[in-house]
Amino acid sequence: MLLMLASCARMTVPVKLSSEITAVLPSDCRQVLYVTATDQQTTAAELTMLERTQTNDWQSAGTAIPVRIGRNGMAWGHGEFALPAPAGWRIKKEGDGCAPAGVFRITQAFGDEVQPDWIKLPYIHCTAHHWGIDDVRSKHYNQIVDDRTVACDWTGPETMVPAIGCYKLGAVIAHNPRNTPGLGSCIFMHIWQGENVPTAGCTAMSEMNLRQVLAWLEPHSNPCLVQLVQQP
Repeated sequence: MLLMLASCARMTVPVKLSSEITAVLPSDCRQVLYVTATDQQTTAAELTMLERTQTNDWQSAGTAIPVRIGRNGMAWGHGEFALPAPAGWRIKKEGDGCAPAGVFRITQAFGDEVQPDWIKLPYIHCTAHHWGIDDVRSKHYNQIVDDRTVACDWTGPETMVPAIGCYKLGAVIAHNPRNTPGLGSCIFMHIWQGENVPTAGCTAMSEMNLRQVLAWLEPHSNPCLVQLVQQP
């Protein structure tokens, strides 16, 4: 099935990224997940896989994928790149129910099974011992931890293998990479709970589409997420 999905996704179309975005993307970034929404409040968006050409242009690597984002839309996020918030944007903070806008690295994948051979990113095999820490008082804030290897200093963590299955498979978005308390935590790509169900701040899609995306990502291409409101 993965081979069939990949073969169906090779239609390429040139895509124009703004000069502000291209200026902050790492020079060795050759893959971008480009998520666009119509405005800051909507919970629906589209994801397009982009790849950098030999002439440093960008082209799509398939058709647009429907995704769901934060229940309160988007707020300007905190990445490692010098991309200031445009005028009129809310600023992302812990518990605001907003997906982060901006440019962020995609650092690793995770799932509830031993790493599949089709996932090339670094991978965390999550068990009942793995937790996403959103407690601002914890020194492990904004990290996935294994409670067998670190001492618990948190309350109300997020299990990485919930019964609903949205963390069956996913990827870590490097939002708030310095793990600054209060700026927002545990931003992932994961399986949606339904095509009309927004998230708490992550970017979610169907399992079939997420598998296609994860199979496409290459660690040597330094993949990034670009998540923005579509310019008119």
